Amino acid sequence: MEACEGGCLCGAIRFRVTPPAKWSNLCFCRDCCRATVAPTVAFARFPRAQFALLVGNPAGFHSSATVTRSFCATCGTSLFVEGDHLAADIVIAVATLDDPEAFPVAMNVRTSERIPWMRALPDLPDWSGDGYKPNL
Repeated sequence: MEACEGGCLCGAIRFRVTPPAKWSNLCFCRDCCRATVAPTVAFARFPRAQFALLVGNPAGFHSSATVTRSFCATCGTSLFVEGDHLAADIVIAVATLDDPEAFPVAMNVRTSERIPWMRALPDLPDWSGDGYKPNL
């Protein structure tokens, strides 16, 4: 697999990662959910040597004593997680990749913090169109 690029919503931040990822997962922890404003977030972990920042300078927020979350200061897109427990690695929010399908999640983590209604998702009706359709 060749290198994959990604970036924020407004394009101010662009980066490249070279596969393979060490792992990819869906995280349900409250910190990740709050940081991404989502009930879960997909991440892929890469050795820092496989990562290159191409454009821009992400802002950082120390969400704990050992974790820094990087985001675009212009549009607010959550981009990366770095921390003491990650050593020489960087964790990328998969949805920020131009081809997020390149890194399918292989497991769920921190499921004890999952919002209970998330378990019902496979049983809910799907709406694959654009826009809002209130009467499914």
